[in-house]
Amino acid sequence: MTTQNGPKTGLTYADAGVDIDAGNALVERIKPAAKRTNRSGTMSGLGGFGALFDLKAAGYQDPILVGATDGVGTKLRIAIDTGNVDTIGIDLVAMCVNDLVCQGAEPLFFLDYFATGKLELDQATRIINGIAEGCVQSGCALIGGETAEMPGMYHKGDFDLAGFAVGAMERGSDLPAGVGEGDVLLGLASNGVHSNGYSFVRKVVELSGLAWDADCPFAEGSLGAALLAPTRLYVKQALAAVRAGGVHALAHITGGGLTENPPRVIPEGLACEIDLSAWQLPPVFRWLAETAGMTEPELLKTFNCGIGMMVVAAADRADAIEALLRAEGETVCRLGRVVKGEGVIYKGALL
Repeated sequence: MTTQNGPKTGLTYADAGVDIDAGNALVERIKPAAKRTNRSGTMSGLGGFGALFDLKAAGYQDPILVGATDGVGTKLRIAIDTGNVDTIGIDLVAMCVNDLVCQGAEPLFFLDYFATGKLELDQATRIINGIAEGCVQSGCALIGGETAEMPGMYHKGDFDLAGFAVGAMERGSDLPAGVGEGDVLLGLASNGVHSNGYSFVRKVVELSGLAWDADCPFAEGSLGAALLAPTRLYVKQALAAVRAGGVHALAHITGGGLTENPPRVIPEGLACEIDLSAWQLPPVFRWLAETAGMTEPELLKTFNCGIGMMVVAAADRADAIEALLRAEGETVCRLGRVVKGEGVIYKGALL
């Protein structure tokens, strides 16, 4: 069929806003990053219809698999608005693998889902390089993922991220296990807000009247950069403690803060007695609380308040576990003990 101007050409996928060539180019760009995450058990590179992993090669005899999936919430909005997307992938990995380790599992591999309206190669490469860095830091392999270009689904420049991690443990080694009255609660320091509560954070920033590029009122640099500090990865340190013996439970302090998360690993009839004066409240949380007029109970059930992971240790192993965690680079504080009761019992006040 022809027209007055020559042969009529048919509609292409690119005309509809989807660039297959850009997707292929992204896969090539990120192959070195994915290769950097290879570990024992990795069998295939990127590009197949599925990703293979060899549990026996990873050293497991009678494994139980553990799966976790998560995102980074509206922290994405700050990354998009500031253009600082280099570390949001670390957050994505951390939110999945820090949960896995609480079951006693070693993270083995990770898959990501990245969706956007228009694929921007440089932006996507920076994001996935961040994901690879998170995988390197936690000892798991980035073995696959999905990049979805969906015109009309996202505003210009917007994107979404989800992560999926699979880990393993030998049968019978799952946590929590053996939590009892008198166990010691050890807190591992957070790196800021991590990846929970950002809808509230964004409201507080709006209330403050500050822009993302404004000087940060509680730290060096810009406000946006400070609030994008990536979630800490506790995997290698926590696994070292578990393998040393005496760890009865681990609690990742995420949405719900210190009030909601510790009870998830404590048996009925027991409570976590936490001394709030055992650590210093980081400046970011003080600024958020003062700007929003938050009460202490509200602060404690919204944010991690400076404690990103809690370790429940046998009383006779607590000193050794604390020393091991410090040797692994952790800032550790004695939060309190497991006592008779329910939920979390607070003593003292945040300093």
